[in-house]
Amino acid sequence: MDATFWALIALIIFLAILAYLKVPAMLNGALDKRAERIKNELDEARALREEAQQLLAEYQRKRKEAEREAEEMVAAAKREAKIIVAEAKTKTEEYVTRRTALAEQKIAQAEQDAVNEVRARAVDVAVAAASSILAEKVDGKVSGALFDNSLKEVKSKLN
Repeated sequence: MDATFWALIALIIFLAILAYLKVPAMLNGALDKRAERIKNELDEARALREEAQQLLAEYQRKRKEAEREAEEMVAAAKREAKIIVAEAKTKTEEYVTRRTALAEQKIAQAEQDAVNEVRARAVDVAVAAASSILAEKVDGKVSGALFDNSLKEVKSKLN
């Protein structure tokens, strides 16, 4: 009996002891527990992935809604700005029109005042000239009557 035979016997005995102590069952149990733990971790990771995808979809939807609202706000602001510009333009045109009309009215009034003043001075000059001519040519009684008549006639024609 050589050493190889005894090594074979020792191996068989060792394997028998392992089988008697149920070491393969323990190894299978440990491996099964590990497989179950890995399966649970994979299920949890899958659930977390699905939850993350749902959150991502929700955030993308909210982002799109926020972008749409921002676009609507910008469009509304542009519309309001156009309205404000149009109102300001209209008010400015009305203001310019009123100021122009007022200036034209003042100019017309100034022209009328100037014409009236020229007429009044012309009357005064004509009356003074007539009175000096009459004073030289006509005596007191006749000059007074002529002056009054001339004065009335000039006033009636000017007004």
